[in-house]
This record gives sequence, C-alpha cells and structure tokens, in this order.
Amino acid sequence: MVDKSKSLRESLLKSGLLNEGQIKTAIEEGRKSGGTLVKSILKRNLVNEDALISFLEKEMDIPRVDLATYLVDKKVINLVPYATAKKYLIMPLFKVGDVLTVATVDPFDILAFDELRSKSKCDIEPMIASSKDIEQAINSYYGVAGSVEDLVREVGPVEEEVAKIPTGATAADAPVVKLVNLLILRAMAEKASDVHIEPTEKQVRIRYRVDGSLHDVSTAPNHLLASIVSRIKIMGRMDISESRMPQDGRFELSAEGKEADVRVSSFPTIYGESVVMRLLDKSSMRLSLGDLGFSAENLRRFEEIVKLPYGIILVTGPTGSGKTTTLYSTLHHIVTPEKNIMTIEDPVEYELAGVRQSQINPKAGIDFPNALRSMMRQDPDVILVGEIRDLETARIAIQSALTGHLVFSTLHTNDAVGTLTRLVDMGIEPFLTSSAMAAAIAQRLIRTICPRCKVPYSPPKELLDKFNLKPDQEYKFYRGKGCKACRGSGYQGRMGLFEVLAVDDKIRNLILNRANAAEIRQAAIQGGMKTLKEDGILKMLEGTTTPDEIMRVTLLD
Repeated sequence: MVDKSKSLRESLLKSGLLNEGQIKTAIEEGRKSGGTLVKSILKRNLVNEDALISFLEKEMDIPRVDLATYLVDKKVINLVPYATAKKYLIMPLFKVGDVLTVATVDPFDILAFDELRSKSKCDIEPMIASSKDIEQAINSYYGVAGSVEDLVREVGPVEEEVAKIPTGATAADAPVVKLVNLLILRAMAEKASDVHIEPTEKQVRIRYRVDGSLHDVSTAPNHLLASIVSRIKIMGRMDISESRMPQDGRFELSAEGKEADVRVSSFPTIYGESVVMRLLDKSSMRLSLGDLGFSAENLRRFEEIVKLPYGIILVTGPTGSGKTTTLYSTLHHIVTPEKNIMTIEDPVEYELAGVRQSQINPKAGIDFPNALRSMMRQDPDVILVGEIRDLETARIAIQSALTGHLVFSTLHTNDAVGTLTRLVDMGIEPFLTSSAMAAAIAQRLIRTICPRCKVPYSPPKELLDKFNLKPDQEYKFYRGKGCKACRGSGYQGRMGLFEVLAVDDKIRNLILNRANAAEIRQAAIQGGMKTLKEDGILKMLEGTTTPDEIMRVTLLD
C-alpha cells in the first residue's frame, strides 16, 4: 500500500536522489505536460529508472514485482481494457475481493487510478515495475487481439471500401489504416517474419509466423476483409480492382523507430483474397558472420574461403533457411573501398553501404542473364547473383568466376554436395564446374532454447543411439519448459546450421570423373567438412537447441 503520509517530494530530497532545483524543474514540466512528478523525472532523465524504482520500494514502502518471471492471472486481463493499459502503462496482476493489484512505474498517478476504478469497479493497489517489463507484459498478455478488437469496433460495418480513402495524411487516422499499421508494427515487436490474413467461412483469421511457427493472434469479421486487403494493396502499389488473380507488391513502413521492408502476396480463395506480408526488419538485420551460428571451425573455414580472389561460392538450402542473410553478412564482411561489389537480386531485400545493388525487372527486359552480361562491363571484383534458376544464368555466373571474379549465389539443393552434382545435372560441363567452384555451403535454421525457461535433463539411451553418442559417457541436454516470454513453446529465436564444403583438388577430380554424390560426400568429410547433422549435435551438446529441432531439420543416418 502506498504510504500517503510520506511526501514524495520530501522523501526525494531527504534521500539525496534529487536536489530542490531538479524537483522544481520536474514539477514545472509536469504542470506543462499534465504529467505526474514521477513521469516528469523519468522524461527528463533526472534519475535512472532502476534507481527510482529502488527508491520507491525502499523509501516509500511500495512493493516491487518482477514481471519477467511473474505469471499474471488471465482472469483480470478483461478488467482493464487494452487501450487503458497502454495509455497509462499499467498491467493488471491479480484481484482479491474488490481490490485489483496492478503493476505501474508511477504509483502516484491519481488520474490513471481513477480511470481504472471506473473501468474495473475495483479499488486499486499499485506495485512497481520497470516500463520495459510492463510493455512486454502488455504485449504478451493482451497480444494484438485487444487492440485489434478495439479498432474493429471503431471501424464497424463499412459500406465503402477503404480503396476510396486517400493515401495521404488525411487518411492517417482512418481506423482501417490504423488496424493494418498495428498488425505490422505488433508483428515487428514480436519478431514475426510473416503476417497471414486468411479469410474463412465465418471470420478473417490473423496469424503471425514467429521462429518458423505460425500462431493465431486475432480474428476480424468478414465484412472488414475487403477494406483490409484494399488498404494493403494500396500500400503495396497493387491493383485494387483485381481480386481474381494473384498479385505481388512491396512497401516500406517507418514508425516507432523501426523500419520494415514489407513484401506482399495476395491469392484468391473461395472465401476471398488471402494476403501474406513478409516482414524484413532493417533495424534488426544482423551483419556479423559470428552472429549467424557458425561454429568456430566452420567460421574459420568460411572466412578463408571468402578471401579467395575468384571462384563461385554457392549457398544452398530450402526457402526461408536464411541464405540471403548469410550472403549479405558475407558482403558486409568483405566490403572495402578497394573492391567494386555489385549485386543483381529479386528483389533487393536490404541496402548495403559500399555495395552497388540492383534488381531484376522483367517488364524492362532485365533478368538475371541480361543483368549479369551488362554487369561484367562495370569492372566488378565481387558479384552477387540472387539465385541461379536456369542453365543460362549458371553458365554466365561460372564464366564470370573463371575470368577472375568472386561470385556468390544461391541454389536449391538438400546439402552442400548436392550443389556440385546439381550444376552438372543442369547441363554445366564437369570441367567448368570443377574449375569454377570454390565452395558450397548448405544451411538450415533451427530454433534456439528460450533462456528464461531453459532446464537441463539427462537423455535416455534411445535418444543417444539416434545421434550415435556413446552411452557410457555423461551427457546433459537442455529444453525449454515454456513460459510467457516464448509463448509456451520453449524456444526463442533462431540460428543457422551450416555445412561448409571447400572444393579442393581431390573433389575437383571427382567432379571431372562424374563421381556420384556419396563419393564426393565421403571425400569432403575426410577433408574436414562437418555435416548439418554433426553441426546440429554440437549445438545440442552446447545447450543451444534441442534434439527435436535437430531431428526436424536434418536427416539422421
């Protein structure tokens, strides 16, 4: 309970946390902005938030709560609307009788508590927590659903499609515009890679893909589908009058200090158009090779490979396995003023300083082969080709590598060895493949264990047998129990598994002699290559991921 007999101002002075002048400044700031003393102190950075919370706990006898580990009673969430919780940065915790206990950074905010009493019909008991923890708790427990429902009620049934809403500043406050922006911004906050808007028979289903897995976040009534889709199409410069054909679009969104590059795909279904937005958060783009998940040995091998003056280096893996991120990180690693680095992509996903980037434009006659031919007259040292899709692109890329250029590209194969045989199967002569290839890197993305609920356990013998681990040794595996930070999944974040195949003379001879994949694979392993499975086992023994993840993304021999 807040001890009202103690004056906050007098206690601050007595503690030495602030002097008289600073307090007067904060009070004056509060009068101008309509804020409280605590909020004015934090706004002007007069005291560190942690120090202020410690003061309130010790000197003002207000209990502190650690929301990072606290499990909120979900029954009380409905007592405080999302808009109120967000407005005052207050998180409801539990209710005993007619008293609702809440977490707040400012236990002296009378206006906030008056509104809470009115909304919840309860007396309010404050506890203190950091603003960051409160924001995370609000996002976790309310999710996007609460705010979406508020906006849906604001929109109501619509007679005119949002297509008629102008796209300028006059439309900025339109409810549908707010709703679409909210869906994207909240997806970025939850580190989602995709937003799915899917019409069903009875409602519009909204899902996010986080760490490779889809989960439901909210629903909207079917009458809003046309408005939502039209708004997204306007943003993506797509044809809003065409709903029978699939379309692709793209736009950039900048808000709340974040920049997102959003790729849009619409697809007609029996209940209406389904839309998927792929989010590329520029602010979270990792450009360090060490952050991608390379083991120490694989990182050393890869850094040696990218120092080569010429040759072709192919990164392989399924769609969504992080190939583009690896290539961008590699270019960032090798870029210098002395090198002319050029790219041709479809599309350009991130802008890299010091790199000349371009993208294909089929309508203008610019495809990968044509762009590569023209690029060779620009005196490049390093070339990145977004993807080798056909024989013609493969031939030009290999010719570029043979004429003294370092070429990076991607290919869709299951492993690193498959890259070498795939080029031959496409029609590239073995002598060209063997001469041009410098390396092939296969990769997958695995989920990493949530650090907040990570626990050790002793694996059973059957599990050790699956990974060919000796049962007479002591092993400690880890897994996540599931918590609010990871939405009960036990996983948070992803990292790469890598298979780095450096093409040496022995492997070149095997390619020339049209050896099969098994023979090349054996030679590569003898040359020091760690398979995806072996890299996964290493990360599993380090406690980074789980056996289930390794079995999900690799083939266990």
